Formats: sequence, structure tokens, C-alpha cells
Amino acid sequence: MADAESGRTEAAPAAVSFAEALRFWLKLGFISFGGPAGQIAIMHRELVEQRRWISEKRFLHALNYCMVLPGPEAQQLATYIGWLMHRSWGGIVAGALFVLPSLAILIALAWIYLRFGDVPLVAGLFYGIKPAVTALVLHAAHRIGSRALKNGWMWGIAAASFVAIFAFDTPFPAIVGAAGLIGWLGSRRWPQVFALGGGHGAAKAGCGPALIDDDTPTPAHARFSRAGLVRVLAVGLGLWAAVIGPLLLTRGLDDTLSQMGWFFTKAALLTFGGAYAVLPYVYQGAVEQHQWLSGAQMIDGLALGETTPGPLIMVVAFVGFVGGWLKAVLGPDALFLGGALAASVVTFFTFLPSFVFILAGGPLVEATHGKLGFTAPLSAITAAVVGVILNLALFFAWHVLWPQGFGGRFDGLSAGICAAAVLALFRFKVGVMPLLGACAAVGLAVTWIASLLR
Repeated sequence: MADAESGRTEAAPAAVSFAEALRFWLKLGFISFGGPAGQIAIMHRELVEQRRWISEKRFLHALNYCMVLPGPEAQQLATYIGWLMHRSWGGIVAGALFVLPSLAILIALAWIYLRFGDVPLVAGLFYGIKPAVTALVLHAAHRIGSRALKNGWMWGIAAASFVAIFAFDTPFPAIVGAAGLIGWLGSRRWPQVFALGGGHGAAKAGCGPALIDDDTPTPAHARFSRAGLVRVLAVGLGLWAAVIGPLLLTRGLDDTLSQMGWFFTKAALLTFGGAYAVLPYVYQGAVEQHQWLSGAQMIDGLALGETTPGPLIMVVAFVGFVGGWLKAVLGPDALFLGGALAASVVTFFTFLPSFVFILAGGPLVEATHGKLGFTAPLSAITAAVVGVILNLALFFAWHVLWPQGFGGRFDGLSAGICAAAVLALFRFKVGVMPLLGACAAVGLAVTWIASLLR
């Protein structure tokens, strides 16, 4: 047994076929719960420790690439490893299968939400889940802040971003741009302030030789070339134009689907810091500007996004479905099809840039990774994101604790669920799914008791 185990770890795994990799990426799409941290942990356990398709060092190297790109880092990491193993089609399959199961599930859940949202069972579930989501957003601000706010400058950037969005309703792109400029200028004047280091923990003890090991040469297709960069950029831009063009030509600039395509293209380029960072921008555009859905529906969508596999940014599919349904983009007799089409359009424009960043920019990012002039703006943006997420937590708390506004009653039961969720997250390190399950059960119990007392 020991010899067998020893032998298993001494020999590198056999080459992985495209079909075998495809089956794994499909499985990952259905089990990738827990947000980016949980999804990265799942990939590390499966790919580094168990299957040994990639070594610890190469895995962390790839993760570092994805952390300096806008977009969902876990989905980009899957795309990167798939690309490294099986060229461009490997990356496309890995990244797409990370998203498509979640899209199908969210379309079904959004339909149930819109058709049966007033049913006591569904209402009870959301009554318990929404305070938990408020606690999760607050926990995200703390988690990112503990990593990003390492000195007074970073605390100042975070505070300024909070005041800008809370008091002056400054657009999120302006906050990101200002923070990036501060980081770039600061790296030239005070480099020690922005050289925050980081990383994702020390490597664990080796799990044995990997298929893509520490000393495995970079495959030819993963080396930077100007021709490859131009080719992938041209294909990516062509795909974007192939979808946005017909929408503009057949439906016009003011049509809901056209506006969704343009808006979520911009959102995809601004998701530094993960999904929680871009949610305030999505709220500003989807709720306040375009009115595709209400603030309460946005909170419900985030609750659904927290309970489904895939990147949390997939909440945009819910936004798209609700907007397509309420705006009747295919007419009043095809509400489901209109919602499904809008959700698919939103998902396409949200994730297309992520594929382009990996397939075209991966080798380019490798050449610039670790240079302060490149990483300092990201450090400042991440600090600004902390203030923006804190504002989002306050927005959610306002809607959950005062459902009729500050002039209405204070919901003490929701406050109690929220406080318990905060304690569970910060003190007892409870996972996302157990927390949401427990809070949903409490919400059901509360609504059931309330119905008996009526």
C-alpha cells in the first residue's frame, strides 16, 4: 500500500485527453459553490492535490495572473488552465462550462421568482436569506479590507471612495479611474506605500510530480507573440460586433437588449476586486439609470446568486432575465423567452472580455507581472473597492431593516437574523451554503408562525 502510494506520487500523471478535461470542467460547473475563494479551493484540491494536472507553483502563478485582471478570477483561472493544457479550445470549454450551468439554473430560478414570488414558501425563504446576504456583503468588505488596507494611504483611499459614492453618488467608473491614477502616480513618488506584496499563501508540501510541473517548459501556444495577440483581439472584437451590431441595427440604440449589451460590456471591464466590487456599478445602472429591476429585486437576485454554483457575478443573468421579462423585450406573449434571451445576452457581454484577457493577454500579463507600475494601480483600486462594498452593505441593510423606508417600521426579526449571520461569519467561520440554509429555514419558520397568528 505504502509502496503503491509512493509509486503513485513519484510518476507524473499520464497526458489528459480533451474529452477527459471536458468532463472535469462540466463537473466543476455544477459543484463550484462558495464564491471565488471556495471555487479556487475546489480547483486546487482537484487539479493540484488529487489529479496533479498542474503543480502548486504553476497554479499560484496562474492565479496571480487572474488576480490582476478585471473579471471573475475563478472563472479566468479555469480558462487559463484549460488554455495551458489544450490550447484556445481548452480554455474556451473550461471557461464556458464554468458559467453555463449557473446560467441555466438562474434562468429557472428567476422564472420561479417572478411567477411564484408571492407564494408564502418562496417569500419565507427570501425573508431569511436577505439579511444573510447583507451580512455576506459586510464580510466581503472586511475580507478584502484586511488584505488591502495595509497602511494609512490605503485607508484614506477606501474612506474617500466611500464618501464619494455614499454622499455624492459618484459613478463607479470614476472611482476606479481616480484610484488607478492615484496608484500609478504614487508608485512613482512613494513606491514603498504601494508595494504591498500579497500572494495567496505559501505553497503546501509537494503532491508529487504534476503533468504541468514547476520546470515544465511553457507550451509554444502560451508564449507571447504579436501575431497571436492581434489574432485573438480581432476574434474577440469580431464576436462582440457580431452580437451588438445586429441588436443596434434591428432594435435601435434605445432598445433594452442593446442597452444591456453596451452596459454589461462596460461592467466587464470594471470588475477589479471581484463580483462585490462591480455590484454597486450594476446597481447604479440597472436599478437607478435603466430601471430594469427594483432595489429589492436586486437584493433577491444576489440571494439567488449566492445559492447557485458558478461566479457570483452571474447575478447579472438574474438582472437580465428580470429586465427582459419586465420590459417584455419579445412581447407580452413571450415573457419567459424574452427573459431568457436577455439573460443570455447579458452573460455573453459580461464574460467575453474574460476570455479575451486570458487567451490574448495571459502571456503579456506574465511579462509585466510583479512590476510596481503595473500592480500599484490595482492595489489602489482594491482599496477603493473596500469603501464601495461597505456602501453596498449599508444599502442592503437599509432595504432589509426598513423595508418601507426610514419612515416605516424597523424590522427587528430581520435585524436579529442579520446579527446572527454576522456572528456566524466572523466568529465561527460558517460557510456560505450552511449559513444561507439556516437563515432560509428561520425565514420559513417566521413566516409560518406569522401566518398562524393572523
